[in-house]
Amino acid sequence: MKKVAVLVSGGGTNLQALLDRGIRGGEIVRVVSSKEGAYALERARAAGIQTVTVPRKAMSRDEFEEGLRLALEGVDLVVLAGFLCVLSKGLVERFENRMINVHPALIPSFCGDGFYGLKVHEAALAKGVKLTGATVHFVTAETDAGPIIAQKAVEVREDDTPETLQRRVMEEAEWELLPEACSLFCEGRLEVRDGRVFVR
Repeated sequence: MKKVAVLVSGGGTNLQALLDRGIRGGEIVRVVSSKEGAYALERARAAGIQTVTVPRKAMSRDEFEEGLRLALEGVDLVVLAGFLCVLSKGLVERFENRMINVHPALIPSFCGDGFYGLKVHEAALAKGVKLTGATVHFVTAETDAGPIIAQKAVEVREDDTPETLQRRVMEEAEWELLPEACSLFCEGRLEVRDGRVFVR
C-alpha cells in the first residue's frame, strides 16, 4: 500500500474527492496545509488523517521548504490539491514523477505562472473557448509543464460565469481525474518515457 500525502491551502474539495472515491493501492497518511485554519484540515481530521500545518506567511522561504521536506518524509506520492505555493526546484526534483497536480484547464491552455483558481476560468471565458476542462500531470520545476497523466474536457456554456464554470470543471473533471490518476500511480501502472505518460 503506497503512502500518499496531500498538500492543501484552502477548502479541500479535491481532498474530499480523494476521500470519497478512495485510492486503489494507496492510503492518504498525511494532509499538509500551507495555511493555518484551512478547512481542508477539518476534512482530514474528520477522516482520521494526520494533519500538519507549515504556514508559508509565518516563515522564511528556507524554513517553509524545510518544514515541507520534514512533513513529506516517508511518503510515496505527493498530491497537490489546491496548493497555492510554488515549490522549489530541489523539492520538486526530490519527488520526480512522484508528485501530481490537478490544473483546472486543458494544458497547454490557460496554464503557467499566474494561472490559478478563478483566474483560469476568467481567461477561458475571455477567450471564448467552447471547451475547457482539467488536467492531471506530474509536477516539474516549470509551472504546469510536467508530463500529462490524464485530461477531461468540459463544455463551456454561453451563460457561464467564472464561478459556475469553476464548479462544473471540478464536478465533471477534477474530482474524477485526480482519484483515478492517484490510483493508477499507486497500482504501479504509470510509466514516463521521453516526457510522456503511458498507462500500463
